[in-house]
Amino acid sequence: KKDRETLRELASRLAEIGSLPVQQEKIKLWKALNGLKPVRPMVIVSNIPWHEMDVDGELELQTEDAFSRYLETRLRRTLYGWKHMPVDMVVEPVVDVPLAICGVDYLERPVAPEGILGLDIVERTIAADPNNDVVSHQYFDQLATEEDVQKIVNPTIVLDEEGTARAEEKAHEIFDGVIAVEMQGYFINFSPWDDISKWRGVQQILLDLADKPELMHKIVSRYTDAYLSLLDQLEEQGILGTIHQDIAFGQRIVQCSPDYADEIPADGFDPARPRPRHSARDCWTQGAAQIFDGVSPAMHQEFELDYAIKWYSRFGLVYYGCCDQLHKKIDLIRQIPNLRKISMSPLANVEKGAEQIGGDFVFSRKPNPAVFVNDSWEPDAIERDIRETVDSCGRYGCPVEIVMKDISTVRYKPQRLWEWADIAMRVVGGGHA
Repeated sequence: KKDRETLRELASRLAEIGSLPVQQEKIKLWKALNGLKPVRPMVIVSNIPWHEMDVDGELELQTEDAFSRYLETRLRRTLYGWKHMPVDMVVEPVVDVPLAICGVDYLERPVAPEGILGLDIVERTIAADPNNDVVSHQYFDQLATEEDVQKIVNPTIVLDEEGTARAEEKAHEIFDGVIAVEMQGYFINFSPWDDISKWRGVQQILLDLADKPELMHKIVSRYTDAYLSLLDQLEEQGILGTIHQDIAFGQRIVQCSPDYADEIPADGFDPARPRPRHSARDCWTQGAAQIFDGVSPAMHQEFELDYAIKWYSRFGLVYYGCCDQLHKKIDLIRQIPNLRKISMSPLANVEKGAEQIGGDFVFSRKPNPAVFVNDSWEPDAIERDIRETVDSCGRYGCPVEIVMKDISTVRYKPQRLWEWADIAMRVVGGGHA
């Protein structure tokens, strides 16, 4: 009873915020940007060090049941974000609850000892802050030979009907009369080299791209086939999700960016069905090959894009890149089917990136989160950096979003992130929500 009362009170506040006219205004702005007809640059914040962000007990959990605590975490973080750093986040008056799907949580919350594709991660970690889940990793090679490649197996995906029914029933019991509940399928992305790095280690991969290309082709080919099998199963069982639920703010996102777009879902989509029955063409997907930042375009093509295109061709819209300097490879990645957004490292050359992208895609600009780590706080420098991005993109008619993410620490000074949000919104002409 106590858990239910706590969650209903939080959900009531969320429903009130989600019903404000500004939410629909923000959705229109995101649709305009994602449709390559931006009204202004958009701003979002994600990947937050939540263990450093609490000020007045706003994030302190009060529920006891594990399911309740999962929901409470999302509700409190969403309310916190709206209060302190709303930028262009969208709060919808709905609580999304994931379907209980066995076999899809590998590398995050393994549901089988062997992992979804047959491999667990074997690693050592070192933490600078015991309260921070951002740690250093040393990965041990499990795919040293061609025989080892067979360790990567096709997954088996099964909807847990009983578990899903329990979660849905419990969510309605908690929230009915206060806020809507929606069951959501599994959002899926494709970043094979991120996963392979965790099975081998980055250094070994980079060496073997040159020294053992046959082995690397076998690994990424087997991975791609296994992942396409995963996608087939999600589609066939009707449990592929159109959205990714961001635990940071409860937002519907693709790679930290709100995913509202007029092009998806595709014609014929039926929102009245009680559970997701989507095909990939109704969805965004995202992908990257961050460790390929330092390899040649030819190698990027051979070992990444020749395989990834098989994946991207099945989806409605594609967000590509993360923390790599893709300003050097725009011509290369233009071939990605249904490409809509290109993300780049804070180290990327913004001017060159904007010039090459032009009005063809959205430039997902990632400012450097190191600004929060310095001994001194320099708001003037932050404003100059954001303004340079806006000005460069403006010169070339390049749609741009500014996404502050991968924030490992704010040195327990959350006000720095709040101020960054205010500065960014002022620069892009967004004012304050």
